[in-house]
Amino acid sequence: MSGFIEFQNVTKEYINGDEVLKAVNNLNFTIDKGEFVVILGPSGSGKSTLLNLLGGLDHVSSGNIMVNSHDITGYSDNDLTEYRAHEVGFIFQFYNLIPNLTALENLELISDVIGRKIDGKSMLDRLNLTEHYHNFPSELSGGEQQRVSIARALVKNPNMLLCDEPTGALDSNTGDMVIELLYDICRENKTTVIIVTHNEDIASLADKVIHLKNGIIESIDTKLDDGNADSIDAEEVLT
Repeated sequence: MSGFIEFQNVTKEYINGDEVLKAVNNLNFTIDKGEFVVILGPSGSGKSTLLNLLGGLDHVSSGNIMVNSHDITGYSDNDLTEYRAHEVGFIFQFYNLIPNLTALENLELISDVIGRKIDGKSMLDRLNLTEHYHNFPSELSGGEQQRVSIARALVKNPNMLLCDEPTGALDSNTGDMVIELLYDICRENKTTVIIVTHNEDIASLADKVIHLKNGIIESIDTKLDDGNADSIDAEEVLT
């Protein structure tokens, strides 16, 4: 059975003069709906390139990327804009919040992107940010800013969350809290969560770990389904 996400012989090349750099090279893998996936590898291994291709932020040089049976490699720029707006939630290492807007206003901007009204307050409440509706990013801790960015990604109810080093700018305790939150969201909402990282500790929670090196998949580890995936305590695993 085909996966929710399928990479089929995906290659991304960058040309610099006579040199051709293959940032990712002939990638083949599947991800099922609702999986918690970690893409693991050192800097320069192609992790962020993979995520950008899946998120429609960059174009493949060859191959196909299927998402929910749709080939996004054939999408026009307008199609990709719609895809990013409705299907994908992005979470980055450095939050990318607009500094002169409050936490709530940062979420409410999403209404313009997706063309419908969102309930920003309810989403901030869910992430224990009720007291911070009207705080600017500079008035929030790193962990609070990252939770606002997660709330912004979730408020449009995307099918997948793409997370590029989401704990890279956080201390270890706050980083663990953010990973626990993403894990809980995955399990509760059946949202497909894909985390790019070099932190091997996070991999212990994953349903699937894709190991990348020099743009090539070294191995794919899949957790055997013992029927108890929903009962795993992320806090215990990370501590």
